[in-house]
Amino acid sequence: MSTEVLVVVIVALVLVLVLVAIIVVFMVATAGRRKVKQEQEQRGAAHELRARADDDRIEVQRREAEATRVDAQARMAQAEADAKAADAAGLQAEAVQRGEHASRSRAEVDEQLREADRIDPDVSGDGTAGRATEVEREAGHRADVDPVDPVDPERRTD
Repeated sequence: MSTEVLVVVIVALVLVLVLVAIIVVFMVATAGRRKVKQEQEQRGAAHELRARADDDRIEVQRREAEATRVDAQARMAQAEADAKAADAAGLQAEAVQRGEHASRSRAEVDEQLREADRIDPDVSGDGTAGRATEVEREAGHRADVDPVDPVDPERRTD
């Protein structure tokens, strides 16, 4: 081989090596730019996710506050219902007590009437003659009394 051919081969080899080096540098630079661009896109996506999470966090806090408010209202309503139930139970007990007292009073009145009938010489042995019936007593007059108004004899009181 001649020197000329050898120089051409060496120059060609150097050119190929330079060309390969340029391609490698270009690929490394492109890969670096692509990586930087990808990282920027990932940062942007992460920023958007954080912004949405902040918005969602605010909405979740609002919902939690609303749930707490409704729970407090429910507890208040339950406390009021419990208080009213206690009041109702107290009133019920008072009504029962008053009913029992009224029954005892009614029994005492009936006993007094029986005693009055027993000692009254105008009442016969069966306890009815000369005595007003229960309906007449409640109506305010007796069967043996004339229902004429003593002030105005033309007006009847029954």
